[in-house]
Amino acid sequence: MAGSQPGRGTGLVLVSHSAALASGLADLAGQMAPDVVLRPAGGTSDGRLGTGFDVVEAAVQEVLEAGCSGVVVLADLGSARMTAEAVLDLTEDPRLHLATGAFVEGTVAGAVAAQTGADAAGVVAVVARTTRELADQLPAAGAPLSAGGDAEDAGAIDPLAGTELDAAADAGPATDGEARATVTVVNPEGLHARPAALLARQVAEFDAAVTLDGVDASSLLSLMGLGLAAGATAQVVATGPQAAAALASVVAAFEDGFGEL
Repeated sequence: MAGSQPGRGTGLVLVSHSAALASGLADLAGQMAPDVVLRPAGGTSDGRLGTGFDVVEAAVQEVLEAGCSGVVVLADLGSARMTAEAVLDLTEDPRLHLATGAFVEGTVAGAVAAQTGADAAGVVAVVARTTRELADQLPAAGAPLSAGGDAEDAGAIDPLAGTELDAAADAGPATDGEARATVTVVNPEGLHARPAALLARQVAEFDAAVTLDGVDASSLLSLMGLGLAAGATAQVVATGPQAAAALASVVAAFEDGFGEL
């Protein structure tokens, strides 16, 4: 399309029936992926609840004109998805992709992936993976709800809570090609959304596979699913050509509170 400026990576368009919802989600994801172009496309052109072809089309055009090499469109409900599909079908631009998955969690994880350099296909894959991980956390049909009391007692995390974080770490030597360390979170609110996003972005910079308590440390949703509260310890394991460097980086990040102390 005319007027585009190359070199901005993958951008996201968030299609919702509500302008406030789309805008708020763009703000949330932008906190964790500050360099990613995010454009809300909520409501109709005259301000009503719903979705409008012209609103979505304009948002897509804005992302392309911002210089993004690809655009991933996410939608909240069925008709929003139909509107997004219509825009992509009529535009016939190979840079445009529709991602299927959870609107909020998929958007946040996809934005973090784009921040680390994922192309449009990579972002679409991350949205799908995040949604599968979310589904895996759901109880089976007919299963009783959590018997662990309220959310606070069960160690549930609030993705919108504050993000101040302290940690102490005890790094160990690499053995058999692995680098290991134990980190301790000392922040009263634990490992919440923003530091988790920073950690996911950080480990993606290394040629190494990094896990935190057994989950993929490059997965924002998996990190948040750990529910690491104040005083919790976690095992960091890194493997691969840059395992030692990745481990040192993770330990340092915990020690300085991900730059938020």
